[in-house]
Amino acid sequence: MAAYILRRLLLIIPTLFGIMVINFAIVQLAPGGPIEQIIAKLQGSAVDPTTRIGGSATGDMQTAAPQPGQMTADSTTSRYRGARGLDPQFIKQLEKEFGFDKPLPERFLLMMQHYLVFDFGKSYFRDQRVVDLVLQKMAVSVSLGLWTTLLIYLVSIPLGIRKAISDGSSFDVWTSAVVIVGYAIPGFLFAVLLIVLFAGGSYLSWFPLRGLVSDDFALLPWYRQILDYFWHLALPVTALLVGGFASLTMLTKNSFLEEINKHYVTTARAKGLTEGRVLYGHVFRNAMLIVIAGFPAAFVHLLFTSNLLIEVIFSLDGLGLQGYEAAITRDYPLMFGTLYFFTLLGLVMNLIGDLMYVAVDPRIDFEGRS
Repeated sequence: MAAYILRRLLLIIPTLFGIMVINFAIVQLAPGGPIEQIIAKLQGSAVDPTTRIGGSATGDMQTAAPQPGQMTADSTTSRYRGARGLDPQFIKQLEKEFGFDKPLPERFLLMMQHYLVFDFGKSYFRDQRVVDLVLQKMAVSVSLGLWTTLLIYLVSIPLGIRKAISDGSSFDVWTSAVVIVGYAIPGFLFAVLLIVLFAGGSYLSWFPLRGLVSDDFALLPWYRQILDYFWHLALPVTALLVGGFASLTMLTKNSFLEEINKHYVTTARAKGLTEGRVLYGHVFRNAMLIVIAGFPAAFVHLLFTSNLLIEVIFSLDGLGLQGYEAAITRDYPLMFGTLYFFTLLGLVMNLIGDLMYVAVDPRIDFEGRS
């Protein structure tokens, strides 16, 4: 097993490198880089990412007329939209500050050299370290991802087992209908419905509409802080839960059905074991192999896909909203630093998921298979 773990760890290096290369190349081809963003601000045509969704900042740029006493931009700076009329030395200074005076391969290798020691630099437009910005937003995304994943598992596994035991019954049919309908409803649409019903939209005002905690959170006693935290999480987590039950519930049901029909279950029943002993002493461990082992990947998936619309609707300033704003403003250090960190985290979690397979079922031997 040690050799297998070592190989998987070594495989992370080229995988991570390839992902970074592809994303770096794609981003460089997109219009509206950070220099264009600065020029747009100078020309008064910058896009505010908090008030507009979609499009790039360059789409609204206007070419400024040369001002008296200014030099006209030469061919070196004409590749930047809106740069006409600006001093070429000013453009070159911007390129030097952003590191764009170096060739693309050199910029990429220099970036990866810093990332190897987890030095992600500073944000272009926020004057803060990328690590600090990510840690500031992490609480929101971890809260949403962790509690959503835990609740999905706590509900879906017992529900899937019950559906497998009563396969074909009226309970199985109507719960399947409810799960499928919930899966078909977009999370953001359900979030709007929750706000209308329970957050002062048109009916009840039981839950807060924005933020992860109240403004006076620091002044509350510890038990009130816990209640306040979950009070604010109730609606956004519920909105994320709606579509999360279907796949895990049906996976649990099908896994149990497959195991229940195997010969060892018939043998266990023939020996006089109780149904509970058969289900939870023999079937559960084999049926739950793929479900339990997939927990790390499921958590990272929810953390990665921290729903932008859910964060916007409930005014939760998390990684999803930060990533969107970084993409709109072309804040490269924030974009690539976040991508590097969470891609590395995802690859490590995939390895942990494989190791959980072995923990759940020691008969699995990745070393022997390879």
